[in-house]
Amino acid sequence: MDPVPQNGITQLLQRWSQGDRAAADEILPLVYGELRRIAEGHFRRERPGHTLQATALVHEAWLRLAEESGLQWQSRVQFFGLVAHLIRRILVDHARRQNRLKRGGGAFRVDLEEAMEVAAGRPPELEALDDALERLAAVDPRKARVVELRFFAGLTMEETAESLGVSVETVGREWRRARAWLYQELVPAGALDGR
Repeated sequence: MDPVPQNGITQLLQRWSQGDRAAADEILPLVYGELRRIAEGHFRRERPGHTLQATALVHEAWLRLAEESGLQWQSRVQFFGLVAHLIRRILVDHARRQNRLKRGGGAFRVDLEEAMEVAAGRPPELEALDDALERLAAVDPRKARVVELRFFAGLTMEETAESLGVSVETVGREWRRARAWLYQELVPAGALDGR
C-alpha cells in the first residue's frame, strides 16, 4: 500500500499500543498518502461538488482514531481495516446529516438552483448501502468485513486475506457472494423485470 516497510509501521503501531503517543505522531506522515488515496477513491464514486473533501475525511478519521483508547495494533493491515470502518462511519454520518437537512432539520431559505444541486446528490444510496451492510453483518460478519475492507479501505484481495487470516480464494468467493447479496438487497423487487 505504501513504500514504507511494513515492519516499520507495524513496530510504530505496537509502540502506540503500549501507550507511546510519539509513535502515533510518527505514523501519520508515513500513512497519510495512503489514507488520502482511500478517501479520494470514495469521492470518485460521489457526485461532483460533494460537501465533504478528502482531506477533511482523512483528518476526521485520524482524530477519531487518536481518540480511541486501548487499541492493540497487530499490523498495518489491521490499522487500515479500522480506518476503513471509520471512513465508512464518517461518510454515512455525513450523508445522514445532509438528508436530515434536506428534510427540513435546520431549515433555512434556499433558492431553487441550490435545492436542485442538493437533490442531485447520492447520500441516500450510501445510507442504503450502510443499512444493507449492517444486515449482512448480522447474517455473515466475514462477508460484511470483506466489503468494508475492499470497498471502504480499498485493500487488495491479498491485503484483505491477510487482514482476515484467510486465503485469497476465500476473499474472492466472499467478495462475489457479498456483492450479489448486497445487489439483491439494494435493487428494488421487480426493478430488473424490464431488462
